[in-house]
Amino acid sequence: MASERNTTAAKMNSRLFLLITMGMMSAFGPFVTDFYLPGLPALASYFGTTTSWVQLSLTSSMLGLAGGQLLIGPASDKYGRKGPLLLSMALFIVSTVACLFSWNIESFVFFRVFQGIAGAGGVVISKSVAADLYQGKELNDFFSLLMVINGLAPIIAPIVGGFVMKYTDWEGIFLILLLVGIVLFAVSFRFRESLPAERRIPGSVFNSFGKFVPILGNGRFMHYVFIQTFSMGVFFTYIASSPFLIQDHFHLDAFAYSLCFAVNASGMIVGSRITPGFSSVFSALKTGVFGLGLSSLAFVSVLVTDGGFYLLEALLFAMMTFLGMILPTSTSLALTLERKNAGGASAIIGFFLFIFGAIVSPMTGFGSMIFSISVMTLACCLLALLFLFIAGKNPRPPA
Repeated sequence: MASERNTTAAKMNSRLFLLITMGMMSAFGPFVTDFYLPGLPALASYFGTTTSWVQLSLTSSMLGLAGGQLLIGPASDKYGRKGPLLLSMALFIVSTVACLFSWNIESFVFFRVFQGIAGAGGVVISKSVAADLYQGKELNDFFSLLMVINGLAPIIAPIVGGFVMKYTDWEGIFLILLLVGIVLFAVSFRFRESLPAERRIPGSVFNSFGKFVPILGNGRFMHYVFIQTFSMGVFFTYIASSPFLIQDHFHLDAFAYSLCFAVNASGMIVGSRITPGFSSVFSALKTGVFGLGLSSLAFVSVLVTDGGFYLLEALLFAMMTFLGMILPTSTSLALTLERKNAGGASAIIGFFLFIFGAIVSPMTGFGSMIFSISVMTLACCLLALLFLFIAGKNPRPPA
């Protein structure tokens, strides 16, 4: 089966092209978030609004990312991957133009929903394409390499965003996003369909949406989904709070914040490259979850005792490294269990991930930021450990 899939991939797109293209697509939704993070305080000043309202623009984008995957994932199982991908990129171009012409913070938040829906296409389809063509350890290795490319987005995005903020404003950032969207739309035309007609969901498109029920009923699949969701809750807490924590609390400027964000994001690349060295995918996942729990506990301890910026930064890097181990392994183990419904399964993974991010992000703006960050970080780690324990008691797929 693996050799047949490799032969199919060779006839269609090269592995290098798939890695680069799918890496760009999977990183696209998060890139839209990370790129304008250095501009959040400036955005609040521009619209004359509060921190919570600006963070709501993160929430609305994540809601779009979550809901969009529920639409695009099943549609790609029915119609193939290429058509929905092209439509997603076209929607991104239109929604970015709308953001640029926003007349107040409410309209900006509204248009960010559609940016999120557009980004969802790249996120869900990139996972589905990998599941179309690879399986087992090869699938995990592909996801690990995908994470390397994916990890470049949060490294490059805030650095460029911080640099742009030195010479322009948030509108300059969104003009660059518009150009990126146009480039990716053009690249999408070169992508060759990975899901042949005979493997698509037959009948009406509603048959594809009906596949959600048995997927959600697959307990082992959902355990891995929840491990990833709650682990990434730590990341979403960090994303929403870090511009204000680092720039306002520690008094660094936007460009210095961007450099810190980039260093931390590189930890995710390091973590993703560690995973292929483990004897099994589950062992790598277990190491990642336990490591995240311990490093997060240390992080919160330093944060509440005001232990200093550099120690805090080192612990953030460690947390991101362990997250880099969790993302590819939990995705690989989950999709191995639902290979026949890869689009719908990828959509569910993304939906839970970003809907939880949408819940977590604005919560860092309420009350004491230090207290909110600490509580949410520790709660997410405990829940991830709980579902890891449950998953470890159930039979696992070969990996």
